[in-house]
Amino acid sequence: MTASTWEHLPLHKISAPHDRPSGLFGAWVDRACRRPALVVFLCLATAAGLLWLAVATLTINTSTNDMLSAELPFRQNEDALERAFPQLVGTLTIAVEAPDALAAEVAAEGLAEALGRRPEVVRSVFLPQGGAFFRQHGLLYLSREELQALGDRLAGAQPLLSALQADPSLRGLADLLDRAMREDAAGGEDLAVLLDRLAEVAEALPRDPAARLSWSTLFSDQDETAEDRRRFIVVKPVVDFASLAPMAATVAAVEAAAERLGLTAAQGYRLRLTGQELMLQDELVSVRSGIGLVGLLSAVLVAIVLFVGLRSWRLAVPILVTLVAGLAWTAGFAAVAVGELNIISVAFAVLFIGLSVDFGIHYALRVQESQAEGKPPAAALTAAAVLLGRPLLLCALSSALAFFAFFPTAYRGLSELGLIAGSGMFIALFLNFTLLPALMRLMPAPPAPALRGPVARAGAALQGRAARWARGLTTLGLLLAVAAALALPGARFDDDPLNLRDPDSPSVAALLELMDDPRVSPYSATVLVDDLAAARALAPRLAALPQVEAAITLDGFVPRDQEAKLAVLDQLALLLSPLFTAPPPALMPDEAERAAALERLKASLAAAPEVLQPAAGRLLRALEDLGAETPAQLEAAWLGGFEAALERLLDGLEAAEVTFDDLPAELTARYRAEAGRVLIEVIPAQDLRDQAAREAFVDALQALVPDVSGAPVTIVEAGRAVVTAFVQALVLALVAISLLLLFVLRSALDTLLVLAPLLLAALLTVAVGVVFALPFNFANVIVLPLLLGLGVDSGIHYVLRAREAADDAASGSTNSTPRAILLSALTTLASFGALSISQHPGTASMGQLLTIAILLTLVCVLAFLPALLALAGRLPRA
Repeated sequence: MTASTWEHLPLHKISAPHDRPSGLFGAWVDRACRRPALVVFLCLATAAGLLWLAVATLTINTSTNDMLSAELPFRQNEDALERAFPQLVGTLTIAVEAPDALAAEVAAEGLAEALGRRPEVVRSVFLPQGGAFFRQHGLLYLSREELQALGDRLAGAQPLLSALQADPSLRGLADLLDRAMREDAAGGEDLAVLLDRLAEVAEALPRDPAARLSWSTLFSDQDETAEDRRRFIVVKPVVDFASLAPMAATVAAVEAAAERLGLTAAQGYRLRLTGQELMLQDELVSVRSGIGLVGLLSAVLVAIVLFVGLRSWRLAVPILVTLVAGLAWTAGFAAVAVGELNIISVAFAVLFIGLSVDFGIHYALRVQESQAEGKPPAAALTAAAVLLGRPLLLCALSSALAFFAFFPTAYRGLSELGLIAGSGMFIALFLNFTLLPALMRLMPAPPAPALRGPVARAGAALQGRAARWARGLTTLGLLLAVAAALALPGARFDDDPLNLRDPDSPSVAALLELMDDPRVSPYSATVLVDDLAAARALAPRLAALPQVEAAITLDGFVPRDQEAKLAVLDQLALLLSPLFTAPPPALMPDEAERAAALERLKASLAAAPEVLQPAAGRLLRALEDLGAETPAQLEAAWLGGFEAALERLLDGLEAAEVTFDDLPAELTARYRAEAGRVLIEVIPAQDLRDQAAREAFVDALQALVPDVSGAPVTIVEAGRAVVTAFVQALVLALVAISLLLLFVLRSALDTLLVLAPLLLAALLTVAVGVVFALPFNFANVIVLPLLLGLGVDSGIHYVLRAREAADDAASGSTNSTPRAILLSALTTLASFGALSISQHPGTASMGQLLTIAILLTLVCVLAFLPALLALAGRLPRA
């Protein structure tokens, strides 16, 4: 330390209680203050360069799987599945919803064919329920009872089919109904059903121009469900990982093809797109849009708290400038050290704001306190550095340890956050002892009493009352700790990443709706075996588990009882043989003929026999109520799907025996790899959105097949890996911080005084989460390690200031530490509380739990720590 440095320092005050590191901080600040303009320029120029680097190179990866080590067994099982069946991973599922089942089938086939012609954006297309194979052999997948009922139904409908095949128009339908009502006056039920179905469509037309009669329901005598009117297409997209929207080209291709094919809402169609990659893209949009607003709000709230709490813009502005510069430095470090952020590490900015501002507040208020004691501005800057050198260094080390404890764990998401945030603590320490003093030298704050504002008075009052009520508060703290400990068994970790996604984003909303479709199994598991023989041996054992509904192999796609079913189809084909050889249909009528046919139909309905009057009267009223709808629109609504339905029916009657080798190649490839490995798909018996059912399903499968994979295994094992990493890191951080405190403070009692309020706050945070059903998840799991860093910092400031006060009785009148702790907590609350408004549920849950944790930490540090210090004789009790 130079002679000029000592000229600024009150040696009688600082030489005794401080060591060499503190003096080094004083010397460093003294040098920074000699050429403050140059220091400010260099720090801000570096910040600008690092910020540019971060903006240009730093990316965001929202995959929760990638946040875990690739060495974990379940990740290796996933990799094995992807190597064997790459077409099953990273797919886009398109749900095509249409006015009726046949329209959905035709639309899905047309869209799949169109996408298959776009190899630049689509690698492969798969129709789970469509294509030529299922058109021909689909009836064989009905049960014998269902097939026999269909045969009986079609036998009775043969005259209707023949008549409409000859004239599939409003004219033909009117003639058919007139003849049927006159010639079959007593035969009412089937005809009444047809009249009721026609009436339903006519009634719907005014409000839904896309309403259509489903001829397949007439053939089967079963009402269509929403699932019947929906078909799926599974696409393996070309993903552009260099883009901020990797799926954009594929999604655009789907939308353009649908538009060209007329699959629009105006025609009664709706397309829903979902899939893991698309949800990640939508989540990235949610995170990016949310973090911008959250960051802005956080900065504004922090600035407001600083200006109000410090009551001096000459103090607030340097702190804010230092904060922004430190944020840029840390972002640049993140770009170099990790290259990409995840949904956990993206929160480093808000964490840095909350922690770095703590250093600035303590330093600025200690400078103001020194000035209030009569020191000139330059001496106050250096004296504050000497007095705070050891406390802030200890705070930076303890906070960094809390974060670095996650670095060696398998939870890559938290590991990277630990690396960034831990390193950010040293960046914050450096800038608050370099840039901040230089700024304050350029714009010195006016001398003012340290305890002049409401924040200062509140901090001093809290300390005084806590010291006076020391025994009562300590007893209350112990009771709260016991009560909170009793709630610990109720704490849980929500391992489903779907709960971290915005439910209003299109892809997530689509998945949540489609999960009610029994054909959609987002929680199915997969087992890889060496060959078909192994699959045939293992599948029955898997299916026998009570947690399993079915274990599907390729064998399951070969129809059962084919001999009996083919006999039924042969009889039906013979009965309907005239339909196979019918001449071409008559020419379609013109508008005048359609209008005349409609009038004939109304007359026939008015004269319907008594047995048909309810259904005929309903149809007649519906026709009379039609407004601008033309006869041509009515014809299209009633008969637009007839010819296609009849064609599909006749195709199905030509079914032949299906063997294993007859299965389509695109289906076989999804269950048997080129290398020979075979996949078993395991369908759960329960709704695995329930966490307990999900864990039971995974545990049962792993007991039988340890290398099982799939979404439920990934979810459960990822959650367990995170919990394990969290416990390991928490224990490591606590041990490391305790050893550091023991080494620096050289007092077991002072170490316990620092840690006790922190542990109480942690217990209370978990208990509040249990009471208010706020589970931990992949995002908010950082709360407790962050609480460690913040709580330790405040405890260190309090305990070291109490030691200092014991050597200087006069310091109590201008003690800025309670004020700094309270103001720091308020800025941290403003910073973290802003996260709660994020559109991204994971980020919002992080903000909510962080807000709770900081509030509880503030209470414990400002209430219980002074009480403990008073009982230990470190603070006066009156």
